[in-house]
Amino acid sequence: MKSIILAGGSGTRLYPVTKVVNKHLLPIYNKPMIYYPLSLVMLLRIREVLLVVNPQDLESFKKLLGDGSQLGMSIEYAIQEKPRGLAEGLILGEKFINGDKVFYLLGDNIFFGHDLPKIMKEAMKEVQERGGAYVFGYYVKDPERFGVVEFDEKGNVISLEEKPKKPRSNYAVVGAYFYDEEVVEIAKRVKPSKRGELEITSVNEEYLKRGKLRVKILGRGFAWFDAGTHDSFLEAGEFVETIEKKTGLMIGCIEEIAYRNGWIDREQLIKLAKTMSKTEYGKYLMRIAEE
Repeated sequence: MKSIILAGGSGTRLYPVTKVVNKHLLPIYNKPMIYYPLSLVMLLRIREVLLVVNPQDLESFKKLLGDGSQLGMSIEYAIQEKPRGLAEGLILGEKFINGDKVFYLLGDNIFFGHDLPKIMKEAMKEVQERGGAYVFGYYVKDPERFGVVEFDEKGNVISLEEKPKKPRSNYAVVGAYFYDEEVVEIAKRVKPSKRGELEITSVNEEYLKRGKLRVKILGRGFAWFDAGTHDSFLEAGEFVETIEKKTGLMIGCIEEIAYRNGWIDREQLIKLAKTMSKTEYGKYLMRIAEE
């Protein structure tokens, strides 16, 4: 399975900050936002990643992550000329996907919780073995901001709706999706919504019509942040700070994950740590190397 992370868009909800800096490069506490979705991909041991980015931000992302070889990965880039909806990233990634299954992530979504990698791996295995689509729901107090999933009394999915004025439930579909090899063709057939965008909800609706959509609820033991607004951006940073200071362990540390995955050796980790030796981040990597 490969992965695509959507890191384009205009970030208008974070204006004026994002007039000059792509939101996915802004810091969530002590590391760029893009590290968090990328770390989740790495925890699933997916090594081939495509970042969908704006043309003006391409060089910044390349400066930060390069081709991924320093992490034992392969990172490629696709240009999104204008934000035309979340489903467009799948179309732009057609050549990269090349008939494979894909883990699709929104670059401003941050996840944390006990056994999260295990749950994600189970979803990945399900799609690899049975095909279809596998997405996740999360209880929110403001569902009108999101794509909303409705269940019947037995827990079966009966409807999906994008940013409804009158939500049928409080369960938002979060920005992490597992899709089989049919997803690109499905995305290509999506027609622009009233907002003029290719909605990811339309892709999920097609899988629902085919009886191939599974939704798992992430319960109270999980934290999910859509860090695209000033409030949620701040909340995400404070959450990461609290967890890291309480545990002494980092969330979303891509170098540590690459090392623990066996993708880079101790010498490579120390080399990466030395590039940040004056920071707590670099000192943390050095501690990991010395364990």
